[in-house]
Amino acid sequence: MIGGYEFWIGRRYVRARSSNGFISLISAISMLGIAIAVAVLIVVLSVVNGFEQELKDRLLAMSAHATIEDPNGGLSNWLTWSETAELQPDVSAAAPFVEGQGLLVFGNQLSGAEFRGIDPQLEARVSGVGATLVDGDLESLTSGAFNIVLGVELAAELQATIGDKVTLTLAEGIVTPAGVVPRTKRFTVSGIYRVGMYEFDRRLAFINLGDSQRLFRMAETVSGIRLAVTEVFDAPQIVRRAAMAGGGGVLVTDWTRRNVNFFRSIQITKSILFVILLMVVAVAAFNIVSTLVMVVKDKQSDIAILRTVGATPRDILRIFITQGSVIGVFGTVAGVVLGVVLSLNLEGIVQFMEATFGIKFLAADVYFISDLPADLRVMDVARISAIALVLALASTLYPAWRGARTLPAEALRYD
Repeated sequence: MIGGYEFWIGRRYVRARSSNGFISLISAISMLGIAIAVAVLIVVLSVVNGFEQELKDRLLAMSAHATIEDPNGGLSNWLTWSETAELQPDVSAAAPFVEGQGLLVFGNQLSGAEFRGIDPQLEARVSGVGATLVDGDLESLTSGAFNIVLGVELAAELQATIGDKVTLTLAEGIVTPAGVVPRTKRFTVSGIYRVGMYEFDRRLAFINLGDSQRLFRMAETVSGIRLAVTEVFDAPQIVRRAAMAGGGGVLVTDWTRRNVNFFRSIQITKSILFVILLMVVAVAAFNIVSTLVMVVKDKQSDIAILRTVGATPRDILRIFITQGSVIGVFGTVAGVVLGVVLSLNLEGIVQFMEATFGIKFLAADVYFISDLPADLRVMDVARISAIALVLALASTLYPAWRGARTLPAEALRYD
C-alpha cells in the first residue's frame, strides 16, 4: 500500500512547476489525451449500440417476428395455421398477409413499390405499423374501399397527399383481343407513415387484405401468416415448433434470418472500431511514459535527497507510480464524464450542428436510418474505464523503476 508521504509527493509532482513549466504542461497533455481517447471510444460505441437498437426496433415495427408461408406461393388454410400457431405458448398473435409488387402512378410521377395486404385489426397484434402513421389512420384500410397507406418517402416521390387517388399497375396483365393489357386499379391515399428507415419509407405501401386478394387474384388464399412471439431472440425456435405443430410442409423464417447481414455487419463494425479506438487510448496512456521519464530526469536531485534521508528504492518507485496513476485516473474520469455527457445529448448536439452549419450527418437514401441514435451501456463504460486504467498503470512501471534505480552520488555529483 502506498504510504502517506509517497502519495503526497507523487500528487505534488503532478502539479509542480519546473523552471519552465514544461513538465506540468506534458502532464496536462497526457491527461487530456487519455480523456479525449476515452470519451471518443464511449461515444462511438454508444452510437454503434444505438444503430443496432434502432435498427432492431424499427425492423420489428414493420416486420413480424416470424412468418409461415406456403412453398407454392399461396397459403389456403391460413385460418387453421393461425389457430394452431396461437395455441403455442410462446406465440402471442398471428395475422395473415398478402405481398406483391407493382407500379404506382400519380400525375406525372411514378415509382415502383412493394405492397402488403393486411387486416388492420389483426396487424396491430403482430407489428407496430399503426404507431408509425404521421397522417391518417390504419383503420381506413377497410375491405372494398381500396385505400392505401404510403411511406413518407414514397408519398414525397409521388407528390401525393391524403385524399389523392393513385393508380396501381401490376405486371400481370389481362389478355384481350388487342393483346395483353396491364391490370390497373385506383387507390385513395388514406394514410402516410414514417418509420425512419428509408428502406421501408421509400418502397412499402399497405392495402387491405381483401382488396389485395382481389387485386392479385388470390381468391381466399394469402401469402402467409405473420407471428408475434413473446421472446424475440427465440423466434427461430418458436416458429419451427409452430410449423411442426401444424404438420410441417411450409416455409418458415424469422426477423433474425431476414436481417442477419445487418446485425452481423454491426457486430463486426463494433468489434473493429473498439480495437482501433483502443489503440488510441493505448497511445494516450503511453504518453505517461514520456511524461514520467522527463519527470525522473528533472527530479534527479530530489530523488537523491530523498534517498540520503532514508527513502528506499521502493519508496521512490511508489512516488512515480502515484504520479502516473493520478494522471491516468484523472484523465479516465474526465473522459468518462465527457463521453457520458456527449452520448446522452448526442441527438440534440447533432441537430444543433445540422441547423447551424447546414450539413446532414446521415443521408436517408444512403443509410438505413436518418437519425443519429446513441445507446449508452454501463458495461461498455466500465470496460473502457478498466482498460484505460490498466494501460495507464502499466505505463508508469518502467519510468518509476528507472527513478528507483537512481544513485544519490551520481545525481548529486554536479550539484
